[in-house]
Amino acid sequence: MPTLTREKPTPTWMSARLALMLGTMLVGHPVVADPIPVVSKPFSTLAIYPQRSAPATVLSDNHSRISAEISARILDIPVRAGDRVKQGTVLLRLEQEDFELTLTREKAALMALKAKLALAEYELKRARSLSKKHAVSEQLLKQRETERDALLAEEQGQKAARAQAQRQIDKTQIRAPFNAVIVERLAWIGELANPGTALLRIIDIDNLELAAKLSPLQARNLKHSFAAENTRTAEFVSLGQRYALTLRTITPVLDTRARTQEARLRFTSKKPLPGTTGQLVWSPQQASLPADLISQRNGKLGVFIQTDNKAHFMELPQAKTGQPVTISKLEPDTLIITKGRYRLRDGNAISRTNTDVSSP
Repeated sequence: MPTLTREKPTPTWMSARLALMLGTMLVGHPVVADPIPVVSKPFSTLAIYPQRSAPATVLSDNHSRISAEISARILDIPVRAGDRVKQGTVLLRLEQEDFELTLTREKAALMALKAKLALAEYELKRARSLSKKHAVSEQLLKQRETERDALLAEEQGQKAARAQAQRQIDKTQIRAPFNAVIVERLAWIGELANPGTALLRIIDIDNLELAAKLSPLQARNLKHSFAAENTRTAEFVSLGQRYALTLRTITPVLDTRARTQEARLRFTSKKPLPGTTGQLVWSPQQASLPADLISQRNGKLGVFIQTDNKAHFMELPQAKTGQPVTISKLEPDTLIITKGRYRLRDGNAISRTNTDVSSP
């Protein structure tokens, strides 16, 4: 009698059967993914304040062309290009002989008027005395008063003429209007100086400002930095030297070609030389996130935030790849996911851990 042997099930048949059994067991019970382990830290501990910078130049408030106020021949120029001079220093001397003669004439005329005025005062006094005795008419008394008053007025005019003649002499010495550096001599001894013709170029070395061209975003950032209570210091950096600054103004005009605004800043202590170039450097008041914490999802850049036990992708429209991004609307205790975020999608369940995870 033949022996019946049972054929062993093939692995493929067994796998299919096992899958069927598992499917039957899981009917009505959806698969729940395990929470993704992440590391998150408060925004306050991750925030950075990267320095900003822009090209800048030191400018003087006064870059003046010194000219004469009178027409006269140049006798002396006691300064040379490159000299530093204090306010009031004589820069040029002009010939003054003609003006001295005019002053002498005006002084003599004033002396003559004083003599006439003295006689008029005497005659008026005598007329008043006689008037009390009714020895002179009222008309004569009035005439003497009029003569005296006319001479007083003429005396005032002559004093003004004398003062004007003295002013002309004073103008023969041209003095520095401020502490300055002589940039260029534009005239020579023996030449005739005429009113309005430049004789020297000088630069004010005390009243200096820093001018910097900023993008609108940089301008807002700089303005906010100085407006904050705990202002971060701005500095001008040139040739290894640093100079402290305070903001004077940001011009409310946009350069149509360069699309920039000009910031003007004052030096608070030591000052560089006019014309010095370098960098305006400042730290923004608003905090930024490091570039390595920025993630990209669906073509958008943002950061993952832990909300309860879920990951939330917050888009940052102003973010740029490889650059820190300024964030102004996050509370200091907001949890930023730093590790495990490469696996995340918006809304994923997460579990926070203090141990390092396998990937960012």
